[in-house]
Amino acid sequence: MHEILDWARSLPGVWSVLLMAMLPIVELRGAIPYAISIQGMSYQEAYLWAVLGNLLPVLPLLWALGPLERWLGRWRPFRLFFDWLFARSRRRGKLIDRFKFLGLVLFVGIPLPVTGAWTGVAAAYVFGIPPRRAFPAIVLGVLIAGVVVSLAWAAGITVFTKLPI
Repeated sequence: MHEILDWARSLPGVWSVLLMAMLPIVELRGAIPYAISIQGMSYQEAYLWAVLGNLLPVLPLLWALGPLERWLGRWRPFRLFFDWLFARSRRRGKLIDRFKFLGLVLFVGIPLPVTGAWTGVAAAYVFGIPPRRAFPAIVLGVLIAGVVVSLAWAAGITVFTKLPI
């Protein structure tokens, strides 16, 4: 991961923010503080590029996760991993299971560790939310998370700097 982040930081401003926001774990929670503090972008500019970058992988992931899981699931180690992952997700995803669309929006929109667009895609798959319903929920969640991270950063709340930016 550090090699990818080093490569992302070597790119010109907008491109580095877009790429960072596309990465799982970092997503916009790391891209917005990076864009503002390292790249010198305005809050609006950082928000725009980080949200866009965070959303770029969502549609391909929504459409590819099912076929990928079915293909890899033919092999026992992958099947065991997916069974464990999905059982764990179902146990921890009561909010999404109960409220579906709104639950997914809140899951993605509240910037906590192990939440975000990537895990939102996985949660939508696990809970059977079709891509045409999951995509708008994830978009709305990413927009909300971007506002929360931007406001927190503006207020001096730097909890997001714990990310490897």
